[in-house]
Amino acid sequence: MKLGRLNHVGVATPSIEASVALYRDVLGATGVSEPFDLPAQGVRVCFVDTPNTQIELIEPLGQASPIHGFLAKNPAGGQHHLCYEVPDILEAKAWFEGKGARLLGEPRIGAHGTLIFFVHPKDMGGVLTEIMETPKGAH
Repeated sequence: MKLGRLNHVGVATPSIEASVALYRDVLGATGVSEPFDLPAQGVRVCFVDTPNTQIELIEPLGQASPIHGFLAKNPAGGQHHLCYEVPDILEAKAWFEGKGARLLGEPRIGAHGTLIFFVHPKDMGGVLTEIMETPKGAH
């Protein structure tokens, strides 16, 4: 298995609008996507482009959202996960499982429209890690 580029850093936020204002007005971000809902994952997301990766702003969609629990512990928000690309999601899944890593669910479609899965932070040095199949035609 070959780990690819860092695709994005996931940042949980109680308000995407407030976070977009921070990235735009304080940090000078110009490439900001329109927010959109991912009901299957219980989140609303928005991407902020940077020269070498993206920031994924993540807001909960209701009390059942996994982000709701994160924000209960971190009310101001904060880094939620790192996302790395891999060329083949099923090969990566088998590789992580073969190493004894705990996966949080089965591969599913993520915000970029490609298959993803998450690896438990206890198996990744304390960092929730998203593994994402490289989008077709990317880079």
